[in-house]
Amino acid sequence: MTKTTRTTLATCIAVMAMFPAQAQQAPAMDMTAAARRAAATVRTMTADEKVILTHGIMPLGLSKTMPPIPSDAIPGAGYIPGIPRLGTPALKETDASLGVTYVMGARKDGATALPSGVAQAASWNPDLLYRGGAMIGSEARAKGFNVLLAGGVNLMRDPRNGRTFEYLAEDPLLSGVLVGAAIRGVQSNHIISTIKHLALNGQETGRKYANVRISEAAARESDLLAFQIGIEQGQPGSVMCAYNRVLGEQACASGWLLNRVLKQSWGYKGFVMSDWGAVPNIEAALNGLDQQSGEQLDPAVFFGDKLKDKAAADHRWKARVDDMNRRVLTAIYAAGLDKHPVTPGGKIDFEANAKIAEEIARQGIVLLKNNGVLPLAKTAKSIALIGGYADGGVLSGAGSSQVHGEGGPVVSRPASGKGVWAGFIAQQYHRSSPMEAIHALAGSAKLTFRDGRYISDAVEKARQAEVAIIFATQWATEGLDLPDLSLPDGQDELIAVAAANPNTIVVLETGGPVKMPWLDKVAGVLEAWYPGARGGPAIASVLFGDTNPSGRLPITFPASEAQLPRPKLDGSDWVEPDFGGNPTSGSDKLDLDYDIEGSDVGYRWFSRTGAKPLFPFGYGLSYTRFESGGLKLNGLTASFTVRNVGQREGAEVAQLYLVGRNGKALRRLAGFQRVDLAAGASQTVSVTIDPRILADWKDGGWILPAGDYRFALGRDAEQMSEPVTVRLAGNRWKD
Repeated sequence: MTKTTRTTLATCIAVMAMFPAQAQQAPAMDMTAAARRAAATVRTMTADEKVILTHGIMPLGLSKTMPPIPSDAIPGAGYIPGIPRLGTPALKETDASLGVTYVMGARKDGATALPSGVAQAASWNPDLLYRGGAMIGSEARAKGFNVLLAGGVNLMRDPRNGRTFEYLAEDPLLSGVLVGAAIRGVQSNHIISTIKHLALNGQETGRKYANVRISEAAARESDLLAFQIGIEQGQPGSVMCAYNRVLGEQACASGWLLNRVLKQSWGYKGFVMSDWGAVPNIEAALNGLDQQSGEQLDPAVFFGDKLKDKAAADHRWKARVDDMNRRVLTAIYAAGLDKHPVTPGGKIDFEANAKIAEEIARQGIVLLKNNGVLPLAKTAKSIALIGGYADGGVLSGAGSSQVHGEGGPVVSRPASGKGVWAGFIAQQYHRSSPMEAIHALAGSAKLTFRDGRYISDAVEKARQAEVAIIFATQWATEGLDLPDLSLPDGQDELIAVAAANPNTIVVLETGGPVKMPWLDKVAGVLEAWYPGARGGPAIASVLFGDTNPSGRLPITFPASEAQLPRPKLDGSDWVEPDFGGNPTSGSDKLDLDYDIEGSDVGYRWFSRTGAKPLFPFGYGLSYTRFESGGLKLNGLTASFTVRNVGQREGAEVAQLYLVGRNGKALRRLAGFQRVDLAAGASQTVSVTIDPRILADWKDGGWILPAGDYRFALGRDAEQMSEPVTVRLAGNRWKD
């Protein structure tokens, strides 16, 4: 029997606090006060000054075709000159969400690499993402940068997307809460963070001309909601628009996206910067773009003298230019860039920062299968390690988020023999050896390593050892999608054969989901993602039980591509790969029909279709056991108890789902909280439900139908407790 209670929903909908109190280590920036100061500054600016902040270069100086690097610039992603007369600092920009990059070798200084975005999200821990953001923000500041191009939050509509590893989750609530925490962490250093890439940037194939077709309701309830929550909670100084087209318009020139949704509906006060090479024309300014980034990658410099001439001749353009400056200055003042200037050469505590990266990796590792072989006994006599360059390091994703640690990568495999793929995109492994970390914990065990190129050799070593650990890798990069979800280079065959040892464990270093045709042949599977600067020790710690695995999947692992809304990735059969995303096959017509799934992204799609995934969203095993129960609802507040009924300390991710509304089955994550518990301990958890998760977007606003709403506690998106029903009054509101 379900329980039923009755309540009313408050008419006034405010921004809800949906994350643990400990995540609130620094308040979001005060954009309102900064906007007033910015408006006063704009009134004092000359016509020439009003175009300075509207465009900038990519200061690399790697070729004669690039502009010279200004004397106060630092080689990096971007540079926008300051205005000394007004005390306005130059904007010095660096990639990216996973750490400070040095862009094609323009600088040779190392930085601390966080685990991939999906690995961070697997922790379901906003506090941890705040700490990671604060750490990479501090390194950016120490290197002289005051803008970090972080905050990737696009929903994972297709796991074959080459940038899946950079993003966080397939769910808007989880993505928005986590990115908001990361942004607050970055900006706690008095630097600007972006949130990116607005919006619906779902694949890399044809990324500059792929045109997303989707209804406004579906967009508002999914991808745009993730951005909205992230902006509310993080207050990023800037929003970076995307390469792709949305409803026929380039995202960086979409009046609907940038003006109507972002600035009017959401009331965003910061500025919109373009992605590099994403500006189609000067009219993008009228459609909401405030700053042209990396202008040498665009067809022309649109926001320089051309913009000045437009403003001089047309009052509408003059007002728009004033607004562009007001928005950039608002971000500068809110972050305190003028009062807290950056200078290169700051001290970085790499050891302390590496510990943060390691803790994120530990909490993000997901135990997918365990037939009792894990945790490993430190008394094991022999262990065979196979594949994945596990003797040297751990894999990272490539592209603009590629971080290089001190000393550079231990292994670098070019993706191609010539061109940009050889110079910029390579399979790189951070200097964090799983083998060395395992050796440190394995006592006197005999360790052997085989690279896996010759299956017969690897199988022989697996048979000789007490335990075999196969490290399987799936490399992903910006600019290139995966053709399918298999493991490349014959690794599926290697695992199937090497699993002749009954104590075979597979450690996956992947950018996202993979198929596992060998799953029933192995004793254990760990998803380690791209685990960052200290991935080796993090993996070893989980294998030997020094860390109780607590990661939960932020993305569904499908059993096959046939279960996806688009079994074949659009354009994969005719678009030739091009990192720039420009047409290479004689056409720039590539439509993506996102109305197939609409707002039912990921686990919602699986719930709708009834397909059984390989592993569901929210899934993850532990070395202890948890029970959750006693669910009670009081309006939009839910409370319940989580108990550790096992024999050792561990962390559970409590998940609350909306499972029905007025008799119709639904599946939406409505709340979550990570809970650390000693063996035998329990804790009461309270979560506040954002009403937008329960509502529909219709006729220009949110509509919450009156009626019965059913909620359940979930171990994951499939395993649910007995539902509890609450009656809510109907409501309608604008953003």
